[in-house]
Amino acid sequence: MQEKHLFEYAVIRVVPRVEREEFLNVGVILYCKQQKFLHLKFVVDARKLTAFCASCNVDEIEDNLQALNKICNGEKNGGPIALLDAPSRFRWITAAKSTVVQASKVHPGLCIDANQTLDKLFAQLVL
Repeated sequence: MQEKHLFEYAVIRVVPRVEREEFLNVGVILYCKQQKFLHLKFVVDARKLTAFCASCNVDEIEDNLQALNKICNGEKNGGPIALLDAPSRFRWITAAKSTVVQASKVHPGLCIDANQTLDKLFAQLVL
């Protein structure tokens, strides 16, 4: 029997008007310390986004998501936050924010394969 590992994840959301608290799920970030896994998976569906909020700037949202992805991956061109260790990058991305692109609360779980779990959560919560 394969060992299960603790993981944490949050849903990445687009919240065009923060005061209304309406959102569209666009991605999932998953962190698993034991597997040294931190990945963000997202999709920018322009049709869905503009149907949800006709005035939203799809290019700006995609730029914000790409920036989060650079931070998540620890890329050198991701700014000073991207240079932190993986747990710190996960905590920064999932910290409460009043921005158009933000994360849900963090949820725990157990997994055998973090990448498969990320794919499953992405399919269930975003697609």
